[in-house]
Amino acid sequence: MGFRSVGQHQLLLRVVCRLRKRRFQILRQLLDAAAGPVTLLDIGGTATYWELVTDGRVGENLRITLLNTDSSPATYTNFAAVAGDGRAMPRFADKQFDIVFSNSTIEHVGDFNDQMRMADEVRRVGRRYYVQTPNRYFPIEPHFIFPFFQFLPVWLRVCLVLRLRLGWYGSRPTREQVLADVTGIRMLTRRELRQLFPDAAIVDERWCGLVKSFVAYTDRPAA
Repeated sequence: MGFRSVGQHQLLLRVVCRLRKRRFQILRQLLDAAAGPVTLLDIGGTATYWELVTDGRVGENLRITLLNTDSSPATYTNFAAVAGDGRAMPRFADKQFDIVFSNSTIEHVGDFNDQMRMADEVRRVGRRYYVQTPNRYFPIEPHFIFPFFQFLPVWLRVCLVLRLRLGWYGSRPTREQVLADVTGIRMLTRRELRQLFPDAAIVDERWCGLVKSFVAYTDRPAA
């Protein structure tokens, strides 16, 4: 059964879905500000995400391009799936998309310079944008679901995942897999997010009174 019980796992999923639906209220503002049909680039996203936040009603007036390191067949006729790197998207023209959307992805692209590259590309190819990312200082690390995990030494984080199967691992992973995952996540502070998106409004997402994550967005054409 792993470190968490089935009941705890289901509770976490409900919390995640509730937060995602709150985020969609902000996204709805951006969709309303853009004249339809709306073209949207989702960096690191899936069709399943859009099914969750829209309760299965993915509007036909929304044209979504999913960009991931590996592309998979599109689920709906108004979806396109392409392989690429959010840090460099030469295939897309300046302001090609009405909205660029990214949910819990920018913390996975590398160091701060890599995150800056992604932020610059988001602002280049999108007229408006919406980027969500976890708060580095939230006491529970969201990927491994462990208190203050992000501040522990790398060797200790690897040992904890291997012994306790923390986070979303369904089976015991290898040490190499865990090391890659542990070192491949760099969560952001509010100040750093402001550096990446200087023209954005930043919204705090709270859980139990604490800032769990941030949303950086602009509902007007980005500079």
